[in-house]
Amino acid sequence: MAITYTWTIPTVERNLSDGGITVIHWRCTAVDGDYTASSYGTTSHEPDADAEGFISYDSVTEANCIAWAQAQVGQSEVEAALAARLRLTKP
Repeated sequence: MAITYTWTIPTVERNLSDGGITVIHWRCTAVDGDYTASSYGTTSHEPDADAEGFISYDSVTEANCIAWAQAQVGQSEVEAALAARLRLTKP
């Protein structure tokens, strides 16, 4: 069976002054049949409200945060580590 990976953002922290996201709390869960492994972490960000493409808290989506977190931690590395854990768990 193929492993299914699900990335979620339980919470974020932000600057009240400009709504910039400063910390993203992320979770990646891998499921292979009856077996599950997950990883949780945070990424730090230094938002610039004057930068082109700035997205404030009121407009940011979970997809934005997932993309930012994945770019910082390395999506493929996190998923590979979870796959390795699943291989060790399964009989």
